Amino acid sequence: MSGSEAKVMVICGGGSGKTSAAIGEGIKALADGRTVTWIRFLKGRANESLMRVLKRLEPEMKAFSFETYDGVFTELSEEKKQEALVEIKNGIGFARKVMATESCDLLILDELLGLTNLGLLPAKELKQLIEARPSGMALVITGRVFPEELKENVDCVSCIESRFPD
Repeated sequence: MSGSEAKVMVICGGGSGKTSAAIGEGIKALADGRTVTWIRFLKGRANESLMRVLKRLEPEMKAFSFETYDGVFTELSEEKKQEALVEIKNGIGFARKVMATESCDLLILDELLGLTNLGLLPAKELKQLIEARPSGMALVITGRVFPEELKENVDCVSCIESRFPD
């Protein structure tokens, strides 16, 4: 995605490296003199070292994680899931605010597709979020499963798969 092309890119699939690819898009944007906001979902406090590294890139690249739980979301108790759901909604609300205020050139929503896959963010709401993107703001969304009904709302889908030789 070049600076003149504000596009919507999805990085999905069962393989590892989706977050790294999204961060790579962010680094390319920084190299072009653009600003980046990165918001992660469904990762709780995992990989805090990555957050610390990304924080070093401020103010050009801002990194946010609203979730404070330890472990994997799907393995949390119902009470902890409800707490995490409030944090997730705060993250989505913040993403909407970033779009409304046009406070960056590239917005990365890491593992947002996971929210749709788990039924926490209906595809219809995800579509509305994508459509709320200002025309001058590029958007990168990651997650394992890309809902087909969103195909018309994105410009590029990159699939990352893990394949092992026979």
